[in-house]
Amino acid sequence: MKKVLVTGATGAIGEACARYFSENGYFVYVHYHSNKAKADEIVASIGNAQAIGFDISNSSSVKEALANISVDVLVNNAGKTKDKLFFWLEENDWDDIIQTNLTGTFYVTKALLPAMQKSKNGAIINIASVAGTVGNAGQTNYAASKGGMIAMSKSLALEVARYRIRVNCIVPGFVHSEMTAGFDEKDFAKLIPMKRFGEPKEVAEVVFFLADKASYITAEVINISGGMVR
Repeated sequence: MKKVLVTGATGAIGEACARYFSENGYFVYVHYHSNKAKADEIVASIGNAQAIGFDISNSSSVKEALANISVDVLVNNAGKTKDKLFFWLEENDWDDIIQTNLTGTFYVTKALLPAMQKSKNGAIINIASVAGTVGNAGQTNYAASKGGMIAMSKSLALEVARYRIRVNCIVPGFVHSEMTAGFDEKDFAKLIPMKRFGEPKEVAEVVFFLADKASYITAEVINISGGMVR
């Protein structure tokens, strides 16, 4: 049975990915940081899964949790925001988001990549954001972290292709999730040609395709934005 680790699996997109991989025959490592109850709930409902807790922004925490784990697919989905206009952004606001979203992706990937290289097989899907490609006022720290993930994905893909490891990046637009819960969908939909927010499962479907089916696709950035980013 193939195995996948989904970081940030207690969030909307992460949970959708965990469920989609499980439905398609994968054993799923359901990562959480603080919401163990939610992770346990997901594990109980999908079966063939295990909750695994660690702080992606802490190198020691990541290494300890993943020391004896190998996977066929890694979905780097965990992340957070701390939005402020640049004028009000403090150093810790910058450091916290970069450390979690970008450096955390590095830590997790670094821990799991050697086993993929040894088996000469694997897929890594990094979940970025449209903010990382077009920017967004009030999100210079978040946009920088997600733009870094995109650049990291492209560069890493070139390094590991010889090991038959593929690395791709997903760029969601407005998707129903915790991050968009307070948004006025009707107002924001004016920016989206398809006139609606996406659903987490619509992201999960593309993640699974890139991970399991797209054997000749690597170093790509796939927008899932209803035509907003093109």
